[in-house]
Amino acid sequence: MSNFKDKVVYQIYPKSFKDSNNDGIGDLKGITNELDYLKLLGIDYIWITPFFVSPQNDNGYDITDYYHIDPIYGTMEDLDELIKEADNRNIGLMFDMVFNHTSTTHTLFQKALKGEQKYKDYYFFKKPVNGGMPTNWESKFGGPVWEYVEEFDEYYLHLFDKTQADLNWENPDVRAELVKILNFWIDKGIKGFRFDVINLISKNAFENDNQGIGKRFYTDGNKVNQYLNELNNKTFGRYNDIITVGEMSATTIENCVNYTYPGNHELDMTFNFHHLKVDYQNKEKWTVMDFDFQELKELFNYWQVGMQIGQGWNALFWNCHDQPRSLSRFGNDAKYHDESAKMLATAIHMQRGTTYIYQGEEIGMTNNYFKNLICTVCVIKIKKH
Repeated sequence: MSNFKDKVVYQIYPKSFKDSNNDGIGDLKGITNELDYLKLLGIDYIWITPFFVSPQNDNGYDITDYYHIDPIYGTMEDLDELIKEADNRNIGLMFDMVFNHTSTTHTLFQKALKGEQKYKDYYFFKKPVNGGMPTNWESKFGGPVWEYVEEFDEYYLHLFDKTQADLNWENPDVRAELVKILNFWIDKGIKGFRFDVINLISKNAFENDNQGIGKRFYTDGNKVNQYLNELNNKTFGRYNDIITVGEMSATTIENCVNYTYPGNHELDMTFNFHHLKVDYQNKEKWTVMDFDFQELKELFNYWQVGMQIGQGWNALFWNCHDQPRSLSRFGNDAKYHDESAKMLATAIHMQRGTTYIYQGEEIGMTNNYFKNLICTVCVIKIKKH
C-alpha cells in the first residue's frame, strides 16, 4: 500500500490552468511549464481532470477514447514529457477515470447502436414497461435517466447526460476492459487514480421509486465493494506507489469506511460532499443561503471521528471543479480576504486525511462574480478564426 497519508494533491482543470500555444484553451504543455511553481508549493501529486478524447458535453467527463489525448490538450508526446518532468521533481500524476459511463460516441456504444448484442450488454438496454420508460428515475442532470432507441424499441440508461451511457459492470467483459485501461496508464508511469462517481457502478434493481428519484437503487449498490476489490487486485493494488481516491455521490460514513478500510483492498480514500451542502436551502442543489456554521463543524467532527474509529481515510477538500470557491462561500473575500484564506487553509490541512487543493486556492482565488453571461465556446471559436 502506498504512503499517502502525509501527501498533498493539487487538482488541475487543464482547460483553464495554462494555455501554452495561445489558442484559448489550457493544455498539457501548460502544466509542464508550471511544474517548478507547483514543486515550490510542496505538492506531491497532480490530479488532472479528464483530457481524453471527448465531445465535451460534460467538460471531458464524457469519454470517447480512454487511450488517447484530446487534440485540444496536446499529444501523447506532450503527456510523456509531462510524466517525465513531473517525476524528475518527485511529483506523481493522478488521472481522473470516468468508469460509471462512457460517451455515446465511444466505439463500444456505437457498436451497440448497430445492434451487436455483445456490445449492447456492455450497457443497460431495457424494453418499455407498460408502454413507457423502464423506471421513473430522475437524471442527475434533470429529466429521465432513459433515452429511447427506436430501432430496438428499447431505452438505454444514463444517470447523467443522455450522451453518457452507463456501463454494465455486471458484465465481466466490461470489467476486463476497465482493468486493461488502468494497466495501460500504470505502464505509462501514472501514480494515482481518482474514480468519478464510483459508488454508482452497481445497480441493485430497476424498480420505480416512490419519490421518482431512484438514488436508492443505484447508490452504494450491493457489488461496489466486490468490483473495487477486483479492480484493486488486478491493477493498482499490485504496486506500492500508486494512490487512489473515489468520488462518492450521496454516500454514508459506513460505506466510506468499507471502501477505504485497508484490509478490504479497495481504495485509499474517499471524497464526500456533505460539508459542501451547508449553504443549500433545504439541501436542494442550485440554491444558496448563508452557510450553517454549526452544521459545518458537526459534519467535520462526525467524519473525522467516524473514519478514524472505522480505520478509514478521508480525502479533505474545500474546492474542486464542481464547486464555487470556498473563500467566497465560507469567508469574507472582500474585507478579510487574506485572513479568510489562511483560516480555511488551516482548517483543512490540520484535519486527519489527505488534502486536495484546487488550482488557484493557494493564492486565495474567489468566485468570479460574473456580470454577463458569455459563451466561452463562442469566444474560443472567434479566437481561432
